[in-house]
Amino acid sequence: MSVAGLRKAAHETVSGLPREFWWLWTSTLVNRLGAFVATFMALYLTMDRGYSASYAGLVAALHGLGGVVSSLGAGVMTDRLGRRPTMLIAQTSTAVSVAVLGFMEHPFAIAAVAFVVGMASNASRPAVQAMMADIVRPEDRVRAFSLNYWAINLGFAVSSAGAGFIAEYSYLAGFIGEAAMTLFCAVVVFLKVPESRPEQAPAAGGAKPGKDDGVRIGTVLRDGRFMGVVGLSFLVSLIFQQGYVGLPVAMGADGLSSSDFGTAIAVNGVLIVVLQIPVTRFIEHRDPRRLLIISALLAGYGFGLTAFAGSVGVYALTVCVWTLAEIVNAPIQTGLIVQLSPAQGRGRYQGMYTMSWAVAALIAPLMSGVVIDRYGAAWLWGTCAVLGTVAAFGYWLLMRNLPGAAGAVPPAPVPAGEPSAGTAPAGVVVAGSVPAGPVPAGGKDAEAAPAGGTAKDLAAGQAG
Repeated sequence: MSVAGLRKAAHETVSGLPREFWWLWTSTLVNRLGAFVATFMALYLTMDRGYSASYAGLVAALHGLGGVVSSLGAGVMTDRLGRRPTMLIAQTSTAVSVAVLGFMEHPFAIAAVAFVVGMASNASRPAVQAMMADIVRPEDRVRAFSLNYWAINLGFAVSSAGAGFIAEYSYLAGFIGEAAMTLFCAVVVFLKVPESRPEQAPAAGGAKPGKDDGVRIGTVLRDGRFMGVVGLSFLVSLIFQQGYVGLPVAMGADGLSSSDFGTAIAVNGVLIVVLQIPVTRFIEHRDPRRLLIISALLAGYGFGLTAFAGSVGVYALTVCVWTLAEIVNAPIQTGLIVQLSPAQGRGRYQGMYTMSWAVAALIAPLMSGVVIDRYGAAWLWGTCAVLGTVAAFGYWLLMRNLPGAAGAVPPAPVPAGEPSAGTAPAGVVVAGSVPAGPVPAGGKDAEAAPAGGTAKDLAAGQAG
């Protein structure tokens, strides 16, 4: 491609997104650039503090458990208090707790504060994702989600290398540095990012609407299609987690060193940074249903191929396969989550989705340890292939009659100026959205169908 072609592609990739998105994107990048605790906690506890590996594992588990606990609570806060206040509370709490953690010395105090750090750091995710849903146009969402995911991985790749040098000098400096960068993110949100929570729709008869327009955690749990997607998200996350818990163990059993694992896993970050944007441009207007099925199969069988690896080069090739699945799955699945989330309950829905990844992060180490110890690594990789197949079949079942899919019945028209109910529970107003894909028969997508319908919806997150 010529220089002019590259400039045009870059311009098309970043153009058309609102200014608020770019401030959120900047906040995400800075936050990931400062990521230190999650990356170096185990080394800090074992090498700097002299604790055992089992204690380090307990602290890591408590950190993850904090994220599970805060997911739903943060979702409720996002809907009740608003996106901006929730982010400010979460980021400020994270900055303070990370700084405090660096000064803790007693084992119980370290474990307790690590739990608080896990809660605080995970609490901003539903709010960030909900805000992106509010401010990004439906047709731009896949691109926006990909750019945000790209920022996460770029920041993580840079921070992993930089934090390694910082750790050699002083682990405390790493904790203070992360706290400072997280506080900077809070300042950016406070100064540059306005509240984006949708206005409450008037209730029948002119009565004032409730705080959440009828959406409760029970509403989310009763939403069968959405909970099905959350379950599939859990399966896919369980597969991807093996790249960080099962893969190093298997490579060690093959006689490879930690530096060999570092080389192989580095391929993941490099490919995401290099390919995320061009791959997104390629898939942006393709059928999201097929892409989710393909990505689930690539993830499962990418890890399945690891059973045949025995050298660093072959391990790196398997990483290439499941990394491609990750690049495709991340933005498309977040788009699907947006489509199924009613505007007034978006925080709770995002909180439930975030929790699926947090729970997978807790279970994956147990799963890999038990399977490898009892049956061998080959069985773990076979299990991943089976999980990928189950997830692909699940996506096919759930999305056959998804509103907006070819052949699906579009929502009934509503009076001009009123939003469509979409797939939301009865009584809930939805900012309808459909992941980017082919236009259904009849020449209209589900968003254009309702006369006067309006739409704004979401993103990521975990991501990270």
